[in-house]
Amino acid sequence: MRKNKSAAIFAIVVGISMLGMWTVFYLTGNIPELETKPVELAFHLFAEFITAVLLISAGAGLLKATSWGYNLYLIAAGMVLYTMIMSPGYFLQTGDVAFLIMFGVLIILTFYFLAVIIKNKNI
Repeated sequence: MRKNKSAAIFAIVVGISMLGMWTVFYLTGNIPELETKPVELAFHLFAEFITAVLLISAGAGLLKATSWGYNLYLIAAGMVLYTMIMSPGYFLQTGDVAFLIMFGVLIILTFYFLAVIIKNKNI
C-alpha cells in the first residue's frame, strides 16, 4: 500500500505541476502559439487541463483507496504518457535540453508507478 501512496502523490504532483507550468508560461508571455495557433493551442490546453485534473483526482482516489481511484489512475496515466511523448518534440525544436530531460524522467517514473499500481491492485 505504501507504493500506491507514492504513485498517488506522484500523480497529484504531476497534475499540479502541469497546471502550474501553463500558468507560469502564460503569465510570463511564453506561449507564442496564442498569436500564431490560437485554436490548436486552445484544444491542446483543454486536453492538458483535463489530464491534470484527472491526475489530481486519481491521486486523491488512490490515497482514499477507492476503486474509482485505481480505474481513473489507469486513464490519467495513459493521458499523461501521451502528453509526455508528444510534448518533447516542441522543446527539441527549440533546443531546450532541460525540458527534454524532464520529460524523459517523467515518462520513466510514470511507467514505473503504473506498473506498481497494476501489480499492487488491492481494491
